[in-house]
Order: sequence, then structure tokens, then C-alpha cells
Amino acid sequence: MKLITPDLGLLFWTGLVFVFLMIILTKFIWKPILSSVNAREQKITDALELAEKTKAEMHALQAANENLLKEARAERDAIVKDAKEVATGMVEKAKADAKAEANKIVESARATINTEKTAAIAELKNQVAAISLEIAEKIIRGELSSDEKQKALAEKMAGDINLN
Repeated sequence: MKLITPDLGLLFWTGLVFVFLMIILTKFIWKPILSSVNAREQKITDALELAEKTKAEMHALQAANENLLKEARAERDAIVKDAKEVATGMVEKAKADAKAEANKIVESARATINTEKTAAIAELKNQVAAISLEIAEKIIRGELSSDEKQKALAEKMAGDINLN
């Protein structure tokens, strides 16, 4: 039974060593350990607070990004709309210009045709007159080939002159 029940001296010295060790630990080791644990706890608390602040800032930035994205989309839509309007206007202007140019070309062609027609008619009249003169000349030569016919024509003209 001696193993189960300790001796009084052993208990005294064990208690004395325990108290002495507790004083040394409390004085030299316990305070630095507690201060480092407290410092670490403070760092963790600060890190958690910083994480919460960062999370809140992230949400604010996401909201700002969403607003910027909406504004950019609206601006893009406005630019696309303006570009479509400009393109439509340019197409309409080009159509109107082309139509005006076509009308101008048609009028020019009509004027050219009328000029050519007038020139052709005048040329035709000149040719008809020339042919008529040639025919008349041939007829008169045929009529005036004999002396009798010339005398008869001269008398007839003289008679016409006297009447006028």
C-alpha cells in the first residue's frame, strides 16, 4: 500500500515545487504567453472586422459597377440608335440624290433628243429643198431645151409681169 499512499515529505516537496513553479511561470512565462494570445486574438478580431468592411465595400463596388454597366448599356443603345438614324438618313439622302440625278439625266437626254430631232428635221428639210431644186432644175432644163418653149415661157412671164 505504500505505492498508493504517498509519503508526507513527498507531498510537501511536490507542493512546494508546484507553488515555486507556478510563481516562476506566472511571473516570467504566463504574462508573455497571455499577451501574445491576446495580441493574436486582437489581430484575428481586426482581420474579421477588416474582412467585413471589405465585404461591405465589395457590395458597394458591385452596386456601383452594376450602375455603370446599366449606364454603359443605355449609352450604347443610344449610340446604336443614333447610328441607325444617321445611316437611314444617309440612305434616304443617297436615294433622293440618285433620283434627282436620274431625273436630271432623263431631262438632259430629252433635251438632247429634241435637239437631235430638230437638227434631223432641219437636215431633212435641207435635203428635200436640195432635191426639189435639182428636180426643178431638171424639169426647167427639159422645158427650156427647145427655143419655142423658151419663147413661150418668156411671153407668159412677160404677161404676168404686166398684170401685176
